[in-house]
Amino acid sequence: MLIEIIVIGNELISGETRDLNGWYASGCLLSFGLEVNEITTVGDNYETLSAVLKRAVGRSDFVVVTGGLGPTDDDLTTETAATVLDRPLCCNKSLLNHIRKSAQKLGPLWSPSLEKLAWLPRGARILDPNRNICGYSLSKGNSQLYFLPGVPEQMRELMDRFVIPDILRRYKPASVPRHRKLRVYGLSESHIADVFKGLRDELKGAMFGFYPSFPENHITITVRGEDESGIERELTRAEDKIRDILGSYVFASGEKTMEEVIGELLMEREMTLSVAESCTGGLIGHRLTSVSGSSQYFERGAIVYSNRSKVEMLGVRQKTIDSHGAVSDQTVREMAVGVQKAADTDMGLAVTGIAGPLGGTTDKPVGTVFIGLSVDRKVFSGRYLFSGDRDKIKRASAHMALDWVRRYLHGYPFIPGI
Repeated sequence: MLIEIIVIGNELISGETRDLNGWYASGCLLSFGLEVNEITTVGDNYETLSAVLKRAVGRSDFVVVTGGLGPTDDDLTTETAATVLDRPLCCNKSLLNHIRKSAQKLGPLWSPSLEKLAWLPRGARILDPNRNICGYSLSKGNSQLYFLPGVPEQMRELMDRFVIPDILRRYKPASVPRHRKLRVYGLSESHIADVFKGLRDELKGAMFGFYPSFPENHITITVRGEDESGIERELTRAEDKIRDILGSYVFASGEKTMEEVIGELLMEREMTLSVAESCTGGLIGHRLTSVSGSSQYFERGAIVYSNRSKVEMLGVRQKTIDSHGAVSDQTVREMAVGVQKAADTDMGLAVTGIAGPLGGTTDKPVGTVFIGLSVDRKVFSGRYLFSGDRDKIKRASAHMALDWVRRYLHGYPFIPGI
């Protein structure tokens, strides 16, 4: 039984947009024991898409196609499918009426081009009975094809509610795989890939994969079989081996976030935390308070963006800022001590940096960030240089700062900076 995925869009070919649909569809199928044989990414080009569809129909039992179902001229998927599958386009009157009724709410935003959405290849079965999301299925010979929108949220809903159940009605896998996911922070993809080279030979019963989820990397372990206890033993053996190799870089398993890990550690140790943020602008506090029950350990957060706020709210000396700058090791140390003292907490965490795109210098380029931690009458600090746009630098800074708390509470060394 062969399954393949075709992901369509010029934005994917150019690298402007990351392919989330292929990744999600593959993960969904694999979780039900349905292994994907190939994922193809193709641009909005009639000739190329035609060739890819013809090849898929000739060799695969199930084909999931995402993208190119919109009303614009460059949305060619439906037209191409009609030609390749020899199914002339026909107007679905019921769907057209639904589109028109829905468009009445749009008023002046209605466009005749929306009628294109009602023209489907002959014999197409609409996936969403309520017709709120464009998507349909077709059969050709021994192949069953599913055409889904490129909008990730819509594609995922159709995948979960209609595509997976339909495939399982047509085909029952002999064995269902079980998975585990490990969340890693502080290691590059190339380093993780090197680790896998040895693991694949040593743990032949397990399949490994990894994918970036900025600023983390996620490792997946998959074991297939019918003996539940044997599968669990093999999963545990593989997980233990990865943890032994990667050590403190593995911070959680499953869907547990960094802030949830920190919350559990602070609760266990009955410790409290306060945070002073400059360049991250409250992002650390937002992440901490996204965890239910965080009021038991997170006392307060101070957004001290200006120099004046650092002096007035945290007691940072003006002399320190004048001599070393607001973005400096000396300033972040005083920020950490100041917020800990003001909040009377066990730990004081502080971040200051240059998120860009303006403000960088030769000595302190954009992405320069200092992290400080005051705890147990000690003060730690470190300098980092993060890359990317303003949003990425802020997210990277917040994640590293939170990891400092985790590592201190576990007794691990901090990830070194520059």
